Amino acid sequence: MQINAADFQAIVAGKVDTAFRRWVRPTVKAGGTLTTSAGVLAVDAVDAVALNAVRDADLKRAGFADRAALDAMLGKREGTLHRIRLRYIGDDPRAALREASALSEADAAELTRTIERMDGATPWVRATLDLIGQRPGAPAQDLAEVLSREKPKFKSNVRRLKSLGLTESLPVGYRLSPRGEAWLARTIASA
Repeated sequence: MQINAADFQAIVAGKVDTAFRRWVRPTVKAGGTLTTSAGVLAVDAVDAVALNAVRDADLKRAGFADRAALDAMLGKREGTLHRIRLRYIGDDPRAALREASALSEADAAELTRTIERMDGATPWVRATLDLIGQRPGAPAQDLAEVLSREKPKFKSNVRRLKSLGLTESLPVGYRLSPRGEAWLARTIASA
């Protein structure tokens, strides 16, 4: 589930606590969290609702002026309408992690073990980090093609790297974080 910057700020300010999405299958569940580059949201409830059951109070809680605004946002998307209750719970924990450019021996060893587990039988991490380092800001589709991967799989892999604080999303594409640069430099030096 994606939340645009304006909606995120409205949630942080307490002006909005509801979102509507039309999904074939929900992408979040009650009790979970949604980590974005702007911070972390708690997902308090996810309920399927009929469009005609959406009340004016729901529209207001979602920041819509009226039903027409909700209809415009939903467009012609397929699936069941869901009402999601959200609240801000804190900053993105990956932000501080990304900025940690000085890796201790213990941190580097733990990160390397984690990456080796992620790589499994088909190593992909080093090639992905190398490519992002060489082509910061390149569109995901272009990077996926260079690595002969499907775009959804490539993006999923990059999200895993982001959770380790190794990459950052840009408006288009990605770049290595200081932590990612430090790990990659250490790996190259030890090769």
